[in-house]
Amino acid sequence: MLPALWVSKTGLSAQDMNLTTISNNLANVSTTGFKRDRAEFQDLMYQVRRQPGAQNTQDTELPSGLQLGTGVRIVGTQKNFTAGSLQTTEQPLDMAINGRGFFQILMPDGSLSYTRDGTFHLNSEGQVVTASGFPVEPAIVVPPETQTFSVGEDGTVSIGLAGEAELQVIGNIQTADFINPAGLQATGGNLFQETAASGAPQVGQPGLNGLGTVLQSTLENSNVSTVEELVNMITTQRAYEMNSKVISTADQMLGFVTQQL
Repeated sequence: MLPALWVSKTGLSAQDMNLTTISNNLANVSTTGFKRDRAEFQDLMYQVRRQPGAQNTQDTELPSGLQLGTGVRIVGTQKNFTAGSLQTTEQPLDMAINGRGFFQILMPDGSLSYTRDGTFHLNSEGQVVTASGFPVEPAIVVPPETQTFSVGEDGTVSIGLAGEAELQVIGNIQTADFINPAGLQATGGNLFQETAASGAPQVGQPGLNGLGTVLQSTLENSNVSTVEELVNMITTQRAYEMNSKVISTADQMLGFVTQQL
């Protein structure tokens, strides 16, 4: 069997996975705070027929040798955490981080997840929660008699009550950052979880120690570039077609051999 068949098979498989990554990016082009993925390719092991640098004669050595590759694979996908564009809204509970950092979200099992999606709401108890109902950490509870709700760039949450001229501070939103955000595990629902690759979260006040500021009535759009993804899709399609052509050519060569011998 021609080795080219198996090499091109790995190319088809890798390009299929690459197209899946691109399609997921395009599907989330309107997802708040979404970060695009990039597939990373890696060549497979080589069959070394003649070792580079081996002695050809007593006085000469091979300058390059003979190495045959066995194909390609996708070794991983990397999240691109560049900031998306900021969109101003009329909702006081909408928030965005201008710079580095993540909002902290308390999960039902007591663990923390992290998100760039600042589309927050109030539940029946007046607590600030995500669209899925998970509360923000540290907890922010808004009294029912609240007239105005304000969030400062440093995360300070203050409210205005009926009949009172002065604002009342009810809490502070803290954000977290990671030394390697690309190492976070995406769990769906616009949430990420800490892993050994991401490192421990560095929690602090927004605007200090490299953390971005919090912008109220603002949302961060997806950082997916539709034009770039479409170009990548065309490139992937052509690469898939070329690998298919290799299989077709190898099949014709095998057919010729079987017919002539």
